[in-house]
This record gives sequence, C-alpha cells and structure tokens, in this order.
Amino acid sequence: MNEVTIHFLRDDNIKAPILIEGLPGVGQVGKLTAEYIMEKLGAEKIAEIHSLHFPPQVIVDENGVTHLVNNEIYRYENGDTTLLFLVGDFQSTSPAGHYVLTEAYLDIAEELGVERIYTLGGYGVGHLVDENRIFAAVNMEHLRPEVEEAGGSFQTAEMGGMIVGASGLLLGLGAERNIEGICLMGETSGYIVDPRSAESLLAVLTRLLGIEIDPALLRQRAEDMEQIIAKIREAEESKAAEELTYIG
Repeated sequence: MNEVTIHFLRDDNIKAPILIEGLPGVGQVGKLTAEYIMEKLGAEKIAEIHSLHFPPQVIVDENGVTHLVNNEIYRYENGDTTLLFLVGDFQSTSPAGHYVLTEAYLDIAEELGVERIYTLGGYGVGHLVDENRIFAAVNMEHLRPEVEEAGGSFQTAEMGGMIVGASGLLLGLGAERNIEGICLMGETSGYIVDPRSAESLLAVLTRLLGIEIDPALLRQRAEDMEQIIAKIREAEESKAAEELTYIG
C-alpha cells in the first residue's frame, strides 16, 4: 500500500468550491456537525482514502466481512450550492502522517476546484458549559469579519494557541496553496460526545454557507445526553465539596 491511496467512485463533473472537514476530535463536535449536514442534505460518497498512517486494523461489518479502515469524501449539489465533505473515523497515528495526509487532502481539494475549506472541531475547556461558544481561526485576515458576523469568536485566538491535526494543518498548508481556510471549534467539556456543541457549531457554519439545516435531531440527541451530563455535574460538585472540606 502507498502512504496514501485515493479511490474515486466517480469522476464526472464533481468539482466544488467548498470543502468541509469533519474528522474525529474533541467531543466529536466537528464529526457530528459534518455528518449531520451530510445526512440532512443527502450527500453522495465520491471517494475513499486509505493510508499507511491510519491505525493498523480492519473493520468487521454486520456480515462478518472485513474492510480496511478509510476516510471518505462526499459531495452535495443543489442549484448554486455545491459542497464537499471530508469525513471518517481516523486521523494519523503519527505526527509525520498528519502532514502526509493533509497534503493528500489538499491535492484532492485542488483537483476538485476547492477555493475555501471549513475545518470543524471541538474546543475542550475541561468543564461543563451552559452555552457553547464557537471559537474561530482563519488563515487569511480578510476572512475574519465574515466569521464574526456569522457568530464566530476570536477570543481564544487573541490569547494565542494551537490547533492540532487536520483541522489546523488544512489551514496552514492550505494557505501555501492560496486556499482560504476557516476553522470553527465548538466549546465543549471534552468529557463526552457533545451534540449540544455541534448544534451551536451548525448554526454558525450554515450562516457562513448560506444554507438552512433543521437542527431538531441534534437537539434531541443533546436532550438524551442530559442524564449523563447531570451525573457529571453531580460528580464535579461532590469533588469540589470534598476539596473544600479538606482545605477547611
């Protein structure tokens, strides 16, 4: 196997100006958001990506048949809106692999005419939050006003920081190819899969894209998580009480 192998399922008129990345990350916020949009729009899979830099394992399906792990590219077109999605269950297992895979993703983007990339992720704060802010970063300064108008905050960027993995490298390496890049990160505890943060991220992203997506199913998933969140809050409060008792 080559370092990266890309297999297109179709190659007829599949160009698109926008790529949305939603690979696994903190709270699975970006992955949830990208896959939710794909599902609601009915996007079509157009490519599979295999790599030596993915974990050394296979997936066993419901029929007991094994498949190599892979990431995928989906495409949606309707009128003036044409979108590509980079999704999957894996990022690189090594630092060098992150660069190799990101360059491959950008090769695909250039081949398909992508002019702007949105990378989606979670911003872990280590505690539960009542309202999930959406933090942002861009690879070209002229993009900032547009993101702020849509509801993205640059508060964390102003304090400095880093974005790890594909979500960051697609911006950094994409700028070298003159591809616009916007990273949107939903504030999340980092404890659990966070559909509530994904709903907040969905709202900002759809404003930027100029499309409407009903968030009802994400909202329902968030409500289903409330019992788990309540237990986490109880544990946090109990821990804080124990620490105060110890100090006293």
